[in-house]
Amino acid sequence: MKNANKANQVTPVIICGGSGTRLWPLSRTAFPKQFLALSGKTTLFQQAVNRLQQLKSPSFKLNESLIVTNEDHRFLVLDQLREMKNVKAKLLLEPSAKNTAPALTFAALEATSSGQDPILVVTPADQTVLKQDAFTKSMHYAIQAAVENSIIILGVKPSRPDIGFGYILKNESKGSYEEYKVLNFTEKPDITTAKDYINSGDYFWNSGIFILRASVWLEAIKSLSPEIFEATKKAFDQKINDHDFIRPGEELFNKIPSNSIDYAVIERCLNSNINLKMIELDAGWSDLGSWNAVWEAEKKDEHQNVIYGDVLLKNTKNSLVYANDKLVTASDLNNIVIIETADAIMVADRNQSQNVKFIVDKLKNKKRQEQNLHRKVLRPWGHYETLDIGMGFKVKKIKVKPGASLSLQKHKKRAEHWVVVSGVANITSANSNTILFENQSTYIPKNTKHRLSNFEKEPLEIIEIQTGEYLEEDDIVRYKDDYGR
Repeated sequence: MKNANKANQVTPVIICGGSGTRLWPLSRTAFPKQFLALSGKTTLFQQAVNRLQQLKSPSFKLNESLIVTNEDHRFLVLDQLREMKNVKAKLLLEPSAKNTAPALTFAALEATSSGQDPILVVTPADQTVLKQDAFTKSMHYAIQAAVENSIIILGVKPSRPDIGFGYILKNESKGSYEEYKVLNFTEKPDITTAKDYINSGDYFWNSGIFILRASVWLEAIKSLSPEIFEATKKAFDQKINDHDFIRPGEELFNKIPSNSIDYAVIERCLNSNINLKMIELDAGWSDLGSWNAVWEAEKKDEHQNVIYGDVLLKNTKNSLVYANDKLVTASDLNNIVIIETADAIMVADRNQSQNVKFIVDKLKNKKRQEQNLHRKVLRPWGHYETLDIGMGFKVKKIKVKPGASLSLQKHKKRAEHWVVVSGVANITSANSNTILFENQSTYIPKNTKHRLSNFEKEPLEIIEIQTGEYLEEDDIVRYKDDYGR
C-alpha cells in the first residue's frame, strides 16, 4: 500500500443498534438480528467484530473497537464478546435509539477524547460478508483514501431494484486506491427511480460501511447537521465511565435529534466542500434486510430451498423454511417463507417478506409480548424460558450461571414457588438464608424481599411457578443488583 504509514491509527466502530422488526419472529426488539447466528456458526455481531479484527496490518496500529449499542443490549454484547478470543472493546451505551448519525458522533468524540485522530472504519453489526480477503483488500484501500480527509463509502453492485438502500452514482476515473468520486447520492428512492438506476448500470448500493478520520466526521456533522453535533457533544461531556461501559448524560442524550448518517451528512456532502468517494466492495455482502435477502445469501439445495432445523418438504421450491422449536412440513409450495419459533409462526410470500414489519407494528399496537421477547429471554445472570401461561399462573424454567445472582427484589402482585431441578440454590427470603438441593422447593409470598443465587461451579436450574392477579415482568421492585439495573 502506498503511504501506508500515513494511516497511523485505525479504530473499528461497530454500530450495534436495530429494532429487530425485519426478521421477526426470529428477531425481536429485545433480541435483534445482529445477535442471531443466521449465516454461519457465529452471530452477525461476532462476524462484524471478527472482520474488522482481521484488518490488522504492519502499516498501521489497530486500536480497540468502539461498540455503540443500546443500554438494554449491553449484556448480550458482553456475553458474545467473551465467546471470542483476544478482542478488546469499549461499549458506548445509548439510553435511547437515535439512529446512526448520533451513534457515529458519540464514537468519534470518544475516539478523539485522548487527543488522537484515528481513521474510523464504521460498520453495522447486522451484515454478512462471504469473502474476507476481498473485504480486507477494499478496506485497506479505503483506509489509505481516507488519509486525505475524504469520506469513503463502500459501494455494492446492486442485484435488484430495492427501495431500502441508498444509491451512489460515481465518476468513471479511478484514483490511486481504487476510489471514485461520488457524483450523486440518493437515499432510499421510490421504486420507479430504483428501477431506472438499476437499468442504467451506473449506480451502486450504499453498504452502510464508512471509512473516515474521526475529525472529518465531527467537522462534517457540525457543518451539515449542527443540531445533532451540539446535542451529542453536550451529552458526551457528561459521560460516565462504568467498568466496561461508557454512558453519556441520559437526559441530554434523549434530546438529540434522531437521524441517519446518510440523511444527516452523506446526502448533503455533494453541496459542500467535503470529499465524498466510493470504493467498490465485491465480497459477497448482504445486509440481510429481509427474509428474502437471507434466502438470497444462503446455500440452497437442489430445489433452491434454504432449510434450517427439523424440516420435511414435498414438491416445494424457491423457499426458506426455518424450524426453531418444532417439526415443520410443507407441500406443493413455491416462493414461500416459513419461520417457526416456540411462540410464533410467520408465513409469507418470499418476494413480499419485507411486509413483516407491518405485522410487527400490529403486535406493538396490541401490546403483544411476541413483538419484544422470545419465550427464552437472556439475562446477565443466565436466562429464563416461559413454559406455560394461564389464568392466574405462569410457569418458567430458570437457569442461573455459576457465580451469578438475580437481584434482591420483591413482587407486589404475585407469589412464586421454586423447585430445584439441578444444581444448588442459595435463597435469601425475608432476611433468612436457605440452601436447596435437587428436588427440594420453597415458596416466596407476595411483598417478600428475596434473592436467588448460584454460588457453585455448575449451572443452577429451577422451575418457577408464579401465581397472582398480575404476572408481567414490570411487577418488580429491585433493592440490590449486581448489574446496575
